[in-house]
Amino acid sequence: MQVIGTGVGRTGTYSLKLAINQLGLGPCHHMEEVLLNPQTQVPLWAAATGGKPDWPAIYASYGSAVDWPTAGFFRELHAAYPTAKFVLTVRNPESWQASFEETIYKLLALPDLVPEHARPWHEMCVSVVARTGFPLGLDAAALRQRFEAHTEAVKAAIPADQLLVYQVKEGWGPLCAFLGVPEPDAPFPRTNDRAEFWDRVSGKA
Repeated sequence: MQVIGTGVGRTGTYSLKLAINQLGLGPCHHMEEVLLNPQTQVPLWAAATGGKPDWPAIYASYGSAVDWPTAGFFRELHAAYPTAKFVLTVRNPESWQASFEETIYKLLALPDLVPEHARPWHEMCVSVVARTGFPLGLDAAALRQRFEAHTEAVKAAIPADQLLVYQVKEGWGPLCAFLGVPEPDAPFPRTNDRAEFWDRVSGKA
């Protein structure tokens, strides 16, 4: 594992996934990979939430990882991959809270939106997001506070020389400098707005 993202969902993690792949440091694991490979990935992540992670199996075909479930295990992953570079995606807490509430948090709170065959995935997601500090039932102020607490927890756990605190709106410059790779000529990928999120969850994207 070369690059590990510690930012939670709705901080530009899908754009970061595409960027890392474009830089040749992938394939990059993202929650989308769990949705696409549930028979393999869901039991592995459920075991990880129960304290029995098998990182080589989870990341068998990947060179990097971002988003949940990965972001919920930053301490364990730093111990497992001590030479990896870590990227903490952040954004304004108020805008993050609004986006999170209208997408991920809404989905977690409404299991009836999920088809029966995807219920084990949904249960795993609820567990992972809760262990990261966002159990169901928090109000807007608490979500913002927990978001800022996650940022501080990552900064406390990962040595500064291995960690980039990053907003995807900054583009290629800081990311490529941190990873030691040249900047591509192509525009930085920007994707996964709220509409795209629901399309991806429903399988339309």
